[in-house]
Amino acid sequence: MSSVTKKLFVSAIVLILPLAFAFSSGEQEQSSEQQSDESTETTQSEETAPEDATSTVRFAEVGWLDIEATTATTRVVLEAMGYETSSDTVSVPVAYEGMAADDADIFLGYWHPSMASIAEPHFEEGTVENVGVNLEGAKYTLAVPDFLAEQGLTSFGDIADFAEELEYKIHGIEAGNDGNQLIQKMIDEDAFGLGEFEVVDSSEAGMLSEVKSRAPREEPIVFLGWEPHPMNTNLDMTYLEGGDDYFGPDYGAATVYTNARDGYLSENPNLARFFDQLQFTLTMENEIMSAISEGADARDAATEWLRENPEPLSEWLDGVTTYEGEPAEPAVREALDI
Repeated sequence: MSSVTKKLFVSAIVLILPLAFAFSSGEQEQSSEQQSDESTETTQSEETAPEDATSTVRFAEVGWLDIEATTATTRVVLEAMGYETSSDTVSVPVAYEGMAADDADIFLGYWHPSMASIAEPHFEEGTVENVGVNLEGAKYTLAVPDFLAEQGLTSFGDIADFAEELEYKIHGIEAGNDGNQLIQKMIDEDAFGLGEFEVVDSSEAGMLSEVKSRAPREEPIVFLGWEPHPMNTNLDMTYLEGGDDYFGPDYGAATVYTNARDGYLSENPNLARFFDQLQFTLTMENEIMSAISEGADARDAATEWLRENPEPLSEWLDGVTTYEGEPAEPAVREALDI
């Protein structure tokens, strides 16, 4: 190779090397930026990824006005959070069987202590979880119209004295309900001399219709009564004393709990926070139930109540997100036009 050729070859190498180095550096920088972008995207994706395993909440209802009100209210809030909800109305035993069989996720109507005989076997078997209190100050026991109380029927021990006037019947709600079971237990045990009585199975609406129809003629009737419920203002009624051994003390004083199928809330921690914080009041339930009993759709009544009384949302939604991971309270307020 001539000296001229050598000089030209060396010069070419000198020119090419910086270009190659620059190209290599650019490629490395681009790769680094791409990795950084991918890392950022991954982080952002992780931050907004749904925390819950499912976006669906399936409720069990039991045809009671109070549970219709609370379930409707809860569904309105959850749907504003981006969840899908559904509800099936069944009897109390079927509600628990449904949760145990993974056919339902949530039940807002465990009235304690009256429903303990139905619910506690499922708690012990581990098929249903007792999540927490959603209402305090409720009550559930037998009641009579005021005119009958004025005639002397004021306690469980007085019922048998009016056996013929009552046609040996005590009026309950749907078959299999815990209240009906407690009445049947008293009959089976001949408690208060009720051994010859029978339970009249009906429904909440059917039973209350019967009470109202008898009032003008002052026809005697003993029936299941509870609070919260519009019956307490719509009927002239008296709760009976002395049923502590069956319905509990203080006129069947009750606490209402939220129940969930086993594993549902551990799979859905965001929903677990929500249901743990979900609590109602007697005033709230009475007002929503009154609107429903006057003909309003349950979800419309719940939405209207929340618009006029949005304060509970802050407590219910503290630390809770939408299904997509955004703060829940502002999203719910926006969705409900609050």
